[in-house]
Amino acid sequence: MPAYAVIGGQWGDEGKGKIIDYLAGSVNAVVRYAGGNNAGHTVVNDKGTFQLHLIPSGICWPGVYGIIGNGVVVNPDVMMGELDMLSSRDIDISRVSISERAHVIMPYHIVQDRLEEEARGSSAIGTTGQGVGPAYVDKVGRMGIRVGDLLDGEDLAPKVERALAFKNALFTKIYCGECLSLDQVMSKCRDWAEMLRPYVQPTEQIVQDLLDQGKSLLLEGAQGTLLDIDHGSYPYVTSSSPSIGGACTGLGLNPQAIAGVLGVFKAYSTRVGSGPMPSELLGQGAEDLREKAHEYGTTTGRARRIGWFDAVAGRYSVLVNGFTGLVLTRLDILDGFPSVKICVGYQVDGKDIDRFPSNTNLLEECQPVYEEMPGWDEPTASATSRSQLPKNAVAYIKRIEELMRCRAQIISTGPRREETILLEPVIV
Repeated sequence: MPAYAVIGGQWGDEGKGKIIDYLAGSVNAVVRYAGGNNAGHTVVNDKGTFQLHLIPSGICWPGVYGIIGNGVVVNPDVMMGELDMLSSRDIDISRVSISERAHVIMPYHIVQDRLEEEARGSSAIGTTGQGVGPAYVDKVGRMGIRVGDLLDGEDLAPKVERALAFKNALFTKIYCGECLSLDQVMSKCRDWAEMLRPYVQPTEQIVQDLLDQGKSLLLEGAQGTLLDIDHGSYPYVTSSSPSIGGACTGLGLNPQAIAGVLGVFKAYSTRVGSGPMPSELLGQGAEDLREKAHEYGTTTGRARRIGWFDAVAGRYSVLVNGFTGLVLTRLDILDGFPSVKICVGYQVDGKDIDRFPSNTNLLEECQPVYEEMPGWDEPTASATSRSQLPKNAVAYIKRIEELMRCRAQIISTGPRREETILLEPVIV
């Protein structure tokens, strides 16, 4: 059986956790391939509400493997906290595993993240301060500590000592900060080793074995395509590849194993942190929508920026990922609006721009060109079939499909599993 990817098509926070939880009952494993605990997925099901940052969102289904791949950077304290929370709520965690190749977010990464963000001042990127970026920098700089290193006590100490000497020089000489203690960092590493040991596996082999056995996999993305380190609005991006390319490198997965790529989009747009957002709304209209939808970050609690659906950015996500189908979430939030808008193009100095610019300064200057459509008074909330949708809501979905050049397969009408309209089969 093949693998199916679920990827955010916007700036993250599209509701991927709900969609993964909905689909996970039809697969044998959910596999996380990128990001760290700077991402949050909220899952609401018959067992309650779960906010997950590292453990794959399919964990609430019995018998489904939850695998954290090598492309993820892991804060062991966060991981173990989530496992303890899940276990206390009668969720089986025995099928959770983590790649021995995954990099560890060390204590000095969190310190570095916050010092660097403070130093940026008005040019701050808006990171979550969780140490994710510095951990990826050390990974690329060949100075990282991997999960497998934690289990090898003899080799671990000199690696940490070399890294910490560099970090302490950085903290004290560049940022006028304080040194971290080698003894305290090593003590933390020893604790982590004992906590993680039961879960550490060669996950790329597990993934391949499952596929060879005819099992089906769901590949869980974090953040969104427009935050991709290569394809997003650089430098206001995350430090990993949430797009489809990251699924292969972040799992050691043969791309031929991927049968479908599902792009998840909100029925409007949101963004957390700094960076350009052409269709952003300001004023009372944005505030009203934010409060109605409770648009606050799962990880940080920060208010999300609000905008109309951006089809220009969306088409770029389709281009990069090759989406085989779309998911439209939070359609119910637009219930009661007299009209709704879709950004169908950009303009700069009166000139049309029909693509998503790579130049961030140009993207900042882009003014949205809107197409306005009539809204709907009848509720879409909790609808479970297309026939329950108001005709104007159906027209809105159809127009998004036309602009995106990709068919919708799922419409989400609420946070719970059952509040979902399956238009076309996703997993076959």
